[in-house]
Amino acid sequence: MSRGFFITFEGGEGAGKSTQIEGLAASLREAGHDVIVTREPGGSAGAEAVRHVLLSGAAEPFGAAMEAVLFAAARSDHVEQVIRPAIARGAVVLCDRFLDSSRVYQGVTGNLDADFMANLERVTVNGMKPDLTLILDIDPEEGLRRATARRGDDTPDRFEKEKLSIHRRRRKAFLEIAKAEPQRCVVIDADADPEKVAATILRTVSLAMAEAQSPGKRSTA
Repeated sequence: MSRGFFITFEGGEGAGKSTQIEGLAASLREAGHDVIVTREPGGSAGAEAVRHVLLSGAAEPFGAAMEAVLFAAARSDHVEQVIRPAIARGAVVLCDRFLDSSRVYQGVTGNLDADFMANLERVTVNGMKPDLTLILDIDPEEGLRRATARRGDDTPDRFEKEKLSIHRRRRKAFLEIAKAEPQRCVVIDADADPEKVAATILRTVSLAMAEAQSPGKRSTA
């Protein structure tokens, strides 16, 4: 591929994003692709420095706007240091969370102004939009059960600890994004058997990448 392909994974807590990203990465590497697996918050040295501040809840007392700005700073470094160079050399980038998480977590359930969020996103992303976004959809109650089982005795992070009603609002917000941007977003039933989920994801990604190779179909971020 002359230019790479940027795929983001979104969804609520416990949807299985990390597991599915690992499986997809293995399948794509077997097919001969250069694959970069990354995450948000984090993914680059500068962004990883901000990750603990955000997930520990240290920034929570300063409000959603401060959290949004910190996420934006981390994302800007991540985009310029990791994602854009990888796409430029033809790699497939798989990212666990990206701009849609900010739209949902800080914008919708953080009750931040839509124009503020849009302007922050525009500056932060600087044209690097995902080619494909997979929204792993799961009932929040089941997702939180899975997240709790996975976490064991560890303390819930800043977002896992919130009320079920907030997680339900986030699920609705992700589905609304998918409905508004069907050319980019595909909703995946994450409540299905993990192997079936993986097969659906691989099929979806393969079709999207094949279409992107067609003349006149390629975007230029």
